[in-house]
Amino acid sequence: MTGDGRPDAAHSILDADVIAELHQGSPKEYVLEAVDVAKRYGHNQVLQGVSFGVHRGDVKAILGPSGSGKSTLLRCLALLEPVQRGEIRLDGQLVGAHRGHGGNTPLPERTLARQRTDIGMVFQRFNLFPHLTALGNVMLGLTEVRGRSAGEAREIASTMLERVGLANRAGFFPSELSGGQQQRVAIARALVMRPKVLLFDEPTSALDPELVGEVLRVMEELAREGMTMVVVTHEIGFARGVASRVLMMDEGQIIEDGAPAEFFSNPTQERTRRFLDAVRE
Repeated sequence: MTGDGRPDAAHSILDADVIAELHQGSPKEYVLEAVDVAKRYGHNQVLQGVSFGVHRGDVKAILGPSGSGKSTLLRCLALLEPVQRGEIRLDGQLVGAHRGHGGNTPLPERTLARQRTDIGMVFQRFNLFPHLTALGNVMLGLTEVRGRSAGEAREIASTMLERVGLANRAGFFPSELSGGQQQRVAIARALVMRPKVLLFDEPTSALDPELVGEVLRVMEELAREGMTMVVVTHEIGFARGVASRVLMMDEGQIIEDGAPAEFFSNPTQERTRRFLDAVRE
């Protein structure tokens, strides 16, 4: 990437060995899967038996109105929220809980933290540590979770910041960066952990319109390199041009799942048609 976030043909965002890891196994396998997932907060049933999976190397875009359960689904997939029913599976294996005679029981936080390293999450509001520089934010997971030395973590983090176009901002604190730059730091922070799948929760919704493109360019490059991604977004152009499949959520359920061309030109559900008409206005 160049300093302003434009793709640079000289190198990829991901190392060649990371790209090779992402392509290991059958492309027909689900990397991450939700099976009959239900989630509630008090009496509010947010997810009502959601089932879907993302295949290796695919990009799934999730659309839907506010309050439809999109962000909650992502937090469950990222093992940040326990589910009341159903399972989250990574590479076909149950994660976030263990099976018992009385049903599934959440795992201890220490075990959850280890499992989360395979599932990267990029938040709407960046969630950077304000007292750390861009480099410090990207290094933190490497030293605290992966156990890398400070020198090794600094080298890996510096390389990743360069690849997302922020080599000249490594020593800046979040308050000194634009929203688009902060989001690219957040993406770099997730990528250095070498996750099997990367989740994005409306990554451009908090950005000024002129900054959206620099973040989407990084995401498009990751998709080309084979990163498995689940993206909650209102960016119709991204969903249409980059996603392998597009899902529509409403009232805690997936009501439509289709290839982009079919989803946008000929949706099967009236609720989907009304939503698309509204966001296109």
